[in-house]
Amino acid sequence: MLVLAVVRLLQPVHGYDVRRELLSWNADNWANVKPGSIYSALNTLERDGLISVEGVGQEGARPERRTYRLMPEGEKEFGAMLRESLFASDQLKHPYFAAVALFPHASKAEVVAALQGRILKFEADLMRLDHEVERILAGSGDPREATPHHVAFSIRLAADHVRADLEWSRRTLRAIENGELDAWSGTMGGLSVPPPVS
Repeated sequence: MLVLAVVRLLQPVHGYDVRRELLSWNADNWANVKPGSIYSALNTLERDGLISVEGVGQEGARPERRTYRLMPEGEKEFGAMLRESLFASDQLKHPYFAAVALFPHASKAEVVAALQGRILKFEADLMRLDHEVERILAGSGDPREATPHHVAFSIRLAADHVRADLEWSRRTLRAIENGELDAWSGTMGGLSVPPPVS
C-alpha cells in the first residue's frame, strides 16, 4: 500500500525515489520498510498489473533505472487498501504483555532495572520524535523537496504510543517501589510460585 501511494504521489518515479520518500516518512521504523522489500514490492506490483514501467534510463555509469506509473487497476486496489486501513481499529498485540504477565518469574531487581531502562529509552525516543515533528512541519510539505506535513501526524501517533508506554512504565515502577505491586511474595492466588529464574 505504501509503495503504491508513493508511486501515485510522485509518478513517474524511480524505485530509488520511492525508497527515499518512504525513508523520509520514517516508514523504516513504523512499517518495517527495508530497501530490498521496496524493490520486491515494485516488481510484484508490476507483475500484478498495478503499476507499469514507463521508461528505462541510465545516467553515466549508474545502473539502469526504471520509471514507474500507477495503472487504473493499481488506483482501484490502492483505494480499497487505503479504505480498509483507514477504518481499521484493531488494537495492537503489544509484545510486552507477555513479559508483564511473567514478572514473578524474574527477580524484582531485574524487573525494576528493565523498567528503568525502558523509561530512559522512551524519554529519548520522545525527544527524537517530537524534534522530527517540528522539523517536518517547518518544511514546505512538498513531497518533491521535503517530507510532507501529513507524515508529522503519523510520527505524532508513534509518539503518543511511546508516551503511553512511558507513563505505564513510570506508574508500574512506582507501584513496585511503593509495594502496591508485589509479584515476588512467593504465592499467587494461594498457589506457590517458583523462584525467579537465575
